[in-house]
Amino acid sequence: MKVAISLGGRLLTKVDGVEPYLKYAGVLRELRRRGNKVVVVCGGGRIAREYIHKARELGAPPHLQDRLGVLATHINALLLIAALGYDAYPKVIRRADEVKRHIDEGILVGGGHLPGSSTDYRVVLFAKAMEADLIVNATEYGGVFDKDPSRCPEAVKYESLTFKELERIVKRRFQQVPGDYGLFDLKATRLAGRLGIPVIFIDGSDPEEIIRAIEGGHRGTVVRG
Repeated sequence: MKVAISLGGRLLTKVDGVEPYLKYAGVLRELRRRGNKVVVVCGGGRIAREYIHKARELGAPPHLQDRLGVLATHINALLLIAALGYDAYPKVIRRADEVKRHIDEGILVGGGHLPGSSTDYRVVLFAKAMEADLIVNATEYGGVFDKDPSRCPEAVKYESLTFKELERIVKRRFQQVPGDYGLFDLKATRLAGRLGIPVIFIDGSDPEEIIRAIEGGHRGTVVRG
């Protein structure tokens, strides 16, 4: 299977040290061993938020804040490449044409590229380039909910949604600003819908959920149609 994975930066940077990078590298390596072609795009996480906050305090415009976030995603991508070793293509992927050229050379690891959108949009562009069967969005959210589950114990998780339904939820629940595009970038949602590539939202704090999203048995939300 050809799979594009959006790996939330919070998963990589929530705790100090190299353990998160090693855990996700192990799962990605196993996916490759099972015959999958994999592209993974890293979010910026804590590093991005810290520097975007500083830039905002200094009066930086949104496009400059976004550029700091992009650089943070590249730091996380390089660390994941280091954790993957010889199983990874050794450079950070930024553009779709690079995906086409190098997809058979190992696990591809990318980051952000241009201001004005998140790494979610980048992963959908990469999914298009590799003709992916599936996009996996791994974050701390654990799926798509009608309300914020961290604040509302009664929040309901959806098992499945259409892309139009997801777009309405993103518009209602999340503010799209540099460093925090919420559950999924609106541009990414619309593009994935046009391409018809299913997106599975999972709780990536359990790295094995990534494998279950691809092979079955995950506990997340499937978006298609």
